[in-house]
Amino acid sequence: MPQRQRHLRRAAAAAVIATTALAWAPARLKPVAPTRRSAATLQTPVAQATDRPISTEWELDCFSRPVVQDGKKLWELLVVDSTGQWREAVQLPATGVNSVAVREAVEGVIARAPVKPTVIRFFRRQMLNMLTIALGGVAAERPTLRVAPSRATHAIYDWLEERERDVYPNMEGYAGAQQVQRDRMTAPTTPARLPEALRGEQYAFVTLPVAEVQAGGGVTEDNVGVGKMINVKESLDPGAMLPGVAILTRRADALAMSLASTELASVRADSTQRQLVLDVALDESFLVARLDDSQRVEAAGFEKAKAGLDGLHFVVVQRPDDDGVEPAGFWLLREMAT
Repeated sequence: MPQRQRHLRRAAAAAVIATTALAWAPARLKPVAPTRRSAATLQTPVAQATDRPISTEWELDCFSRPVVQDGKKLWELLVVDSTGQWREAVQLPATGVNSVAVREAVEGVIARAPVKPTVIRFFRRQMLNMLTIALGGVAAERPTLRVAPSRATHAIYDWLEERERDVYPNMEGYAGAQQVQRDRMTAPTTPARLPEALRGEQYAFVTLPVAEVQAGGGVTEDNVGVGKMINVKESLDPGAMLPGVAILTRRADALAMSLASTELASVRADSTQRQLVLDVALDESFLVARLDDSQRVEAAGFEKAKAGLDGLHFVVVQRPDDDGVEPAGFWLLREMAT
């Protein structure tokens, strides 16, 4: 077995028993007696690899920027692959931003791209109708291309923050600093009932060292099952503990496959509302469970740790008895401030 796979299995097993496990009951979670804590091995991160393949999963944003040219705001189409390895920015005429112009710009990007997309995700609510029409037209000519309105667009968020910090302030006509407007759809106040296909048998608030998901760590794209990794900021402390939620079920493979189809964006542990919530797609949320008083304390700790790591957290799906088996799915996530 490859060394990294062995390491992930040890780390995942340690994570599951790192805190009190929670057992499923209808509409409520009840605590299970905790097992003894086991330490996970801490690896020293190495330099980020430069030969990562460009992904066929793309992320896109089309919106005005804080730059005024000839009395009009700059409009850009930004496209990036999900690894952040390949990017293209296209300036659009401010007086002619419509679904036809956007479709033509996207078609041009695809023609020039070294790798063609199988998925294009976008997050911006204000552009929902225009992008749905434009990208729908693009996809109509490509049967293998899927268009997904989604909050799971971490690479484009990162690039927007970078351009807001390093690019726009150096452009003529810069209109002043402003927070990057992600403008995602607000999650429903009342989350929907969790679909049966996503119901686990046990849940746990769990942790892993940040080093495990950084470059050189034990968790990689090769051993997360049907899950997904995102880029991790190098500035994060590798010794900090990364918070997560473990979903334990005897049908781990089936549940992980179902979760992979939801466009999983983040997990919220709302201690005030006593809710554990999955945020998926562009504007959907599912109620995983209700929290009792003791679980509210764990929920507060989960959210505090998440905030300390710029929203970074994870979800792992595996069988309850898989102490030495890699999970069916591991999703590294980052909740973005709205």
